[in-house]
Amino acid sequence: MKDIQLTLIEHLDELRKRIIVIAIAIIVGALVSYNYIDRIMKYITKPGKNLEFIYVAPPELFLEYVKISFVVGTTIALPIILFQIWSFIKPGLKKKEQNYILFAMNMGILFFITGILFAYFIVVPIIIQFFVKMSVDKVMPLFSFAKYVSFIGTLLLSFGLIFELPMLVLLLTQLGLISPEILKKHRKIAILIIAIIGAILTPPDIVSQFLMAGPMILLYEFSIFLSTFVYSVKNKRIKMITKILIIAIIITITIEFTTLKNYIVHFF
Repeated sequence: MKDIQLTLIEHLDELRKRIIVIAIAIIVGALVSYNYIDRIMKYITKPGKNLEFIYVAPPELFLEYVKISFVVGTTIALPIILFQIWSFIKPGLKKKEQNYILFAMNMGILFFITGILFAYFIVVPIIIQFFVKMSVDKVMPLFSFAKYVSFIGTLLLSFGLIFELPMLVLLLTQLGLISPEILKKHRKIAILIIAIIGAILTPPDIVSQFLMAGPMILLYEFSIFLSTFVYSVKNKRIKMITKILIIAIIITITIEFTTLKNYIVHFF
């Protein structure tokens, strides 16, 4: 019991140290980001380059700068964060599980960045232009900067997360938890869930929801394709291993039978 408690305490101590390292990395990243906030602002306001921004409270702009700095700082510190998480969970995983998780983490980052870039360069400009064109002569669009940042941030994060769907399906298929048949069978339910997720994650307008639900459905179909490919490869590998085992068993039985036959002939 004492050894178990010591082990638990050691794990908690290691977890505490890694959390401290992650916190320091985020703070340093945020400070560096705040130092370059003017350059960062150019990229944030680029999708709405023809808009006029206002802030309606004295500390609003400063607080948004701080929020942006922490978000960018966390992004900068992401390699350190992932390394600390990986170092903590790695000892408890088998070699095969380590390969799966490591592959999922690397590909997950790639898919997440792809989703953010897709939203930044395609979705956000379309949505902003759509709402700006709704203005009339006596009603001009003046955007609160805090609302604009919240709107952009929600869209970027949402698209980054939904682009993780193929990677998640690929990992679950590799681990044998789902199959292409399950995905195809529940396609209608999945589309309904996608519509609900699109309504929850996006701002409350039909344009944003449509621009999110559309790519999510395509990603779901792409996930089925990936799952089918991985499942077929996995089955081929299993069949190959099975054939090898059967051949090995037949060879072993043949050798044993031949040896036994020779022994009996020699004995008599």
